[in-house]
Amino acid sequence: MASLTRLFTFLTLAALAVSLPAFAEGTHDRTQFGHDIVVGSNDEAGEVTCFGCSVRVRGKVDSDITTFGGSIVIEADGQVGGDTTVFGGNLSLDNGATVRDVTIFGGKIRRDPGASVSGDVTTFAGGAALWLFLIFGFPFIILAGLIALIIWLVRRFSRPAMPVAV
Repeated sequence: MASLTRLFTFLTLAALAVSLPAFAEGTHDRTQFGHDIVVGSNDEAGEVTCFGCSVRVRGKVDSDITTFGGSIVIEADGQVGGDTTVFGGNLSLDNGATVRDVTIFGGKIRRDPGASVSGDVTTFAGGAALWLFLIFGFPFIILAGLIALIIWLVRRFSRPAMPVAV
């Protein structure tokens, strides 16, 4: 019975893994983990998300671009229709680049005078490591402290009574 459950789970996951690229191709969204994303000059993408990698845009992105631990470069004639958000990286806007709103946590912006930003530019400058720690690391420390407290309380109140010597 256990082997049938494992086989069913494996086949379900395999079918899901095979079908995901078909859905991604229809929406033109691009998501990568550790591999850079390049939107070519004749390409058009929906939403671009990158974890531990960078994004280079030469064409058009209809929605948002978000990177975690990577940089974004919008080259000449590159367009972003949504928000451009960088966590722990830098943003470079070349001459002729067009973006809407820009938000940078723990990085810098290099903006050519010929680049166009139609919305707000928000930067939380400083060390990238500090911002990444505050955003991602601090909640884990709080969670680890709560787990340690629960373990300590369980051990404290579940100890057997010690016999008293008379």
